[in-house]
Amino acid sequence: MRPQTSAPLFSLGFRPFFLGGAVFATIAVAVWALWLYGRLPGAQPVGGMLAWHRHEMPFGFASAIIAGFLLTAVPNWTGRPGLHGWPLIGLVLVWLLARLAWLIPLLSPLLVILQIPFLPLLAWFIGLDLVKAGKRDNYPILLVIALLAGCQWMTLAGMSTDNIELQRRGALAALWLVGALMTVIGGRVIPFFIQRGLNRPPVPVTSPWPTRVLLVAGLLAALSYAAGLNDQPRPWLAGLFLLITGLHLLRLWRWHDRGIWRVPLLWSLYLAYAWLLVAAAAMLLWHAGVLAQQSLASHSLAVGGIGGLILAMIARVSLGHTGRALKPAKSIVAGFALLMVAGVCRVLVVPFSVNGLGLSALFWCAAFMLFLLSYTGILLRARV
Repeated sequence: MRPQTSAPLFSLGFRPFFLGGAVFATIAVAVWALWLYGRLPGAQPVGGMLAWHRHEMPFGFASAIIAGFLLTAVPNWTGRPGLHGWPLIGLVLVWLLARLAWLIPLLSPLLVILQIPFLPLLAWFIGLDLVKAGKRDNYPILLVIALLAGCQWMTLAGMSTDNIELQRRGALAALWLVGALMTVIGGRVIPFFIQRGLNRPPVPVTSPWPTRVLLVAGLLAALSYAAGLNDQPRPWLAGLFLLITGLHLLRLWRWHDRGIWRVPLLWSLYLAYAWLLVAAAAMLLWHAGVLAQQSLASHSLAVGGIGGLILAMIARVSLGHTGRALKPAKSIVAGFALLMVAGVCRVLVVPFSVNGLGLSALFWCAAFMLFLLSYTGILLRARV
């Protein structure tokens, strides 16, 4: 039994970060959409609304969920007690102050300083446990977090120097780094969840090389954004995204089981992972000169892939780690579907109608609101 604090919310990392990340996802996308449609006149965050949106979705929202997952998973991998109590409260406050610094004038002079500590601190806390337990196979996760911190510095440097291109490169590189991390985490937990959820026999051990190649290819894709190589179609980069597309397709084929379509906690993960395939294929088509808008690839990854995987993952992990049955409420099942529709609206409706942005934001916010309605009580209460 892991040590508990008097406040269940701070007994393990998934509780405050899943809750805070879901609240932030709902508010941030609602604010962004209202501003896009001219419904939010007046003061903007420091650096402008576009800079805020670019920075906060990967480094505010996604980083919170990544922290919650890793601070919960690493203790399971290492057998060591997870971060809890005052150290966890301190890490949550570091994350929260960074979000508030964009909005509170008193904190705005410290904006850049307040953004920087969170990811290095996260790497430090989980790195200590991984090193002490000798879990070298998990060291690539530390590398991804370190690179993510580098992308954040690049984004902030672009904002501080009014270099919009540098800011854009840093944010998009971070997006694909999060996607690479999702391939690592998804490749580990999705087949396990399918096996457990359907009472299937253990999956035979396969060669680790496809997974390793997929991780390296994902990191190279992120670095290509950081280096500015995706500013125009480059046929030779199409080969990289062809490799990523093929490996994602191979995974989805290996994981598929007809039984998953009867289990919401499984089909939600499977369909969300499929968006990673869509994003890589879209970049392949863009570099081949077939697809006109590169942003459709980025938002396939951001909305359908990362957003979908996050919602499905936090719904499953929150039930499992609070001792509850893995049977989600009908409301969160509706949330899974709404987030898939949000991805479709952002990618397929936007090229034909500006209303696609509003619909995508509406469905995204509704999906995370349904999570909050279903799970806030679970995350605030002690383990069953």
